[in-house]
Amino acid sequence: KHHTQRSCDGTTHHTSKYPPSPKPRPTSQASYQYFSRIRVHAMVLEKPILIDCRDHLHGRLCSVVAKELLAGQKIILVRCEEMVISGSLVRNQTKYAQFRNKRMNTNPRRGPFHFKSPARIVWRTIRGMVHQKTARGQAAIGRLSTFEGIPHPYDKMKRKVIPAALRVVRLKPGRKYTKMGDLANNVGWKHKELVDRLEDKRRAKSEVYFQKKKAAASLKEKAEAAAAGDLVKVNEVLSAAGY
Repeated sequence: KHHTQRSCDGTTHHTSKYPPSPKPRPTSQASYQYFSRIRVHAMVLEKPILIDCRDHLHGRLCSVVAKELLAGQKIILVRCEEMVISGSLVRNQTKYAQFRNKRMNTNPRRGPFHFKSPARIVWRTIRGMVHQKTARGQAAIGRLSTFEGIPHPYDKMKRKVIPAALRVVRLKPGRKYTKMGDLANNVGWKHKELVDRLEDKRRAKSEVYFQKKKAAASLKEKAEAAAAGDLVKVNEVLSAAGY
């Protein structure tokens, strides 16, 4: 409770249980420039990154992706069924069966929900790494897209890998590992054959495109070699200009 007392000289005194809040300090121009500079640099991000998950270790890839999502980067994961988990298929199948057994005792329809498709399994793993019960975590998981195979918009885009998460780099030779597609197929995913068929079509189309690209590059190289004598003076002018 706050009480106001007026003294004989006309001044007012506030008496309360808590001390009065301090006046806000004026912000200097230097500190304003410093924080504005931090804000500008924090928002400089790349365009959406497309990552090919083939032969990446599941946990290592997800941890790197989660960190980037929290920083504000948009990420698209393709070929999630080609991702691998260390350990044999029997071991991982047993572990996933124990995981699927975790449910609400009185009403299992309320969760937790266990996904069967590789893309959703990866999505759920990353969701657990971004603290999704906060607004920041919800925004981070909203920047993520996961797919089985490589669907249409992304099959003509440049795909990247994460060297720190590659199986050949991180897993000792001779160790057993499990493909995510095989694990998902054994726990009830019903679209493995469909994805394999669509991927075969995509690879065939990609091979035709690559052969055309090689032929065009070869013709260009031959044309440049044939015109090398005529372009000597032109090349001298271009090199002098810095090209």
